[in-house]
Amino acid sequence: MMRPVLEVENLSVDIQSDGEWRSVVRHISFTLDAGQTLALVGESGSGKSVTAAAIMRILPAHNTRVTGSVLLNGQALLPLCEKQMRAVRGGDISIVFQEDCLNPVFTIGYQLTEHLIQHQQLSRRQARQEAIVLLKKVRLSAAEKRMDDYPHQLSGGMRQRVMIALALAGRPKVLIADEPTTALDVTIQAQIMALLKLLQREEGMAVLFITHDMGVVAEMADRTLVMQAGEVKEMNSTAALFARPQDPYTARLLAAARHDARPPTAPAAAKPLLEIVGLSCRFNLRGGLLGRVKQRVHAVEQISLQLRRGETLALVGESGSGKSTLGRALVGLVAPQAGRVLLNGEPIVAPGLPLRTDLARRVQMIFQDPWSSLNARMTVGEAIAEPWIYHRLGDRRQARERVAELLHLVGLTPDMATRYPNEFSGGQRQRICIARALILEPEIIIADESVSALDALVKMQVMQLLSELQQKLGTAFLFISHDMSVVRQFSHRVAVMQRGVIVETGRNEDIFQRAQHPYTCRLLSAVPVADPSRRSRAPELDNSEIAHAVMPVNAAVPPLVYRQIALEHQVVVNR
Repeated sequence: MMRPVLEVENLSVDIQSDGEWRSVVRHISFTLDAGQTLALVGESGSGKSVTAAAIMRILPAHNTRVTGSVLLNGQALLPLCEKQMRAVRGGDISIVFQEDCLNPVFTIGYQLTEHLIQHQQLSRRQARQEAIVLLKKVRLSAAEKRMDDYPHQLSGGMRQRVMIALALAGRPKVLIADEPTTALDVTIQAQIMALLKLLQREEGMAVLFITHDMGVVAEMADRTLVMQAGEVKEMNSTAALFARPQDPYTARLLAAARHDARPPTAPAAAKPLLEIVGLSCRFNLRGGLLGRVKQRVHAVEQISLQLRRGETLALVGESGSGKSTLGRALVGLVAPQAGRVLLNGEPIVAPGLPLRTDLARRVQMIFQDPWSSLNARMTVGEAIAEPWIYHRLGDRRQARERVAELLHLVGLTPDMATRYPNEFSGGQRQRICIARALILEPEIIIADESVSALDALVKMQVMQLLSELQQKLGTAFLFISHDMSVVRQFSHRVAVMQRGVIVETGRNEDIFQRAQHPYTCRLLSAVPVADPSRRSRAPELDNSEIAHAVMPVNAAVPPLVYRQIALEHQVVVNR
C-alpha cells in the first residue's frame, strides 16, 4: 500500500490570550491519500481553520504552541525552520483561504508570476506564460487580459479562481481549501466545486476541504471528519456518516442541514414601510493616462420593490447581479442616478438628496464582509456599543449590559467583549456584526449575506433570533443571500435579480415550487443537497445569456437600456 501523502497525529494547538494559555485544538489525527478529499466540518470556532493553519505553519509563534506530528510525503513539518518551511509552503502544500488574500496594490498577473518565480525558478517571461496557463486552467475568461487587472476589478467568484490558481502554482501534492465557497452564490459555488474536482483529477492532488456546509460536504468529500470545540467527534466515509451518524453532534449538524420547515406566514397586508421606485445606479469604468470613461456599468436598473413592516423580502441572484449595490443604495452609501427610496412615505434616497445620518437608527445594514466592517483597533464590545453611545440611548454601564445580552443572543459569551476582531473566526465575526446591527432595534435591517459564514446550527439560531425580533418589534428585513435553504425557511417574498434587473418576484412558495423564469430555475437547481447519493457532476453554467431574456418581466426598462446592459456586462464580466 502507498503511504498517505499527509499524516497528522495528535495535533494540538494552544493559544495565549490575556496571559493565559487556552487549548483550541486537542489531539487531532487523520491521514489523507493522493487524489482523496477529506472534509473537515464543524461549527464556527470549532478549530477547523486553526488546524489548517497549524499544518501550514502560519500561526504566530509568539503566542501559539503546536505539538504532535505532521508528515508530508514522510517529511516532518513541525521541526522545520521558517526558511525550510517557505520552500514547502506554496509548493508541495498550498492553501486557499476563506477570505480574499490578494494584494490590492498589485495586478493578479504580478502576484502569480512572483509566486511562480519563487517556487519554480522560472524566468519572468516563462512565469508570465505559465500564469496565463494557470488562469485558463481555473476557467477564468480572457486570461491574457485579466493578467493586468487588479483584484478590485474582479467579482468574488473570479477572485476565488485567482486564489485557486495561486495555490496551484507550486503544483502541490496537498491543497487545503478553507471555506472556498462560503461567500459565493450557488451557481458560482457549483462552478468552483466542479473546478476543484476537475483539477484534482488532472493533478492527482489530495484535498483537505474545510466547510460548514453539509451540502458541499455531500458533493465533494470521500471522507468526513467532524470537529467540535477543538476535538474530533467522528470520522467516517461521507456516505456512511450521512447515513448513520454515530455522534449526537453530527446528527444535529445533519438535521440542521436537512431542515425543511414550512415558509413563515406572511404578515397582513399593510401600507409599505419601504418603497423603492425606479431606482438606477450606474458606474463609469475609467482607464488610460487621462482617466477617460471606457465603459458605463448598469449595476442597478429601474428597480421597484416594496417592503412592509414585519416582512422579510429575500433578494437572490449571482455574484455581480447588483444585490449589494441595491442594499448600499438604500442606506445612502451609493448615490443613485434615477429613482427614489421612501421610508413611511418620506423620501430618504434620491439623486441630489443629501445623506441623512439620523436614519441610522431606523435602517441598519449588516455587511457581507465582517472583517472589513469591524475596526481592528476596537474591542468587539466597543464596536457593538458604538452606535448605542453615538445616538445617546444610555450610559456606558447600560451599553455594557446591552452588549453582554446581545453577545449571548448571537451564540457568543459576554467575556468575549474584551477581545479584538482578529481573535475570532470568520463566523464569529459575522455574529458580532449582527449584534451591532441589533443594538439600535431598527425598523429595517438590510442583511447582506449576514449568515453566509455561519455553520448550520448557528445559522438556524441566528435566524430564529432575527425572526423573534421581527415578531416582537415588527422589524422588516431585506435579506440579501445566496443560501436558498435559509431564504426558503425565513422569507415571505422573494425577488430574483440578474445583471441589475429584477427578473422574477413572488411569494416564497410560488418561487420555490412554481418558478417561471429560466434563471430562477437555474439558481434552484445549483443548490447542493445534503445527500451523497444525489451527488452530481455540478457542470459549469453558461454565463453568456443576454439581458433580453428578462425584458418581458420588467417592461419599464426600455429595450435600448437592455441592449446596453447586455453589451457592457458581456465586456465587464467575460472580456
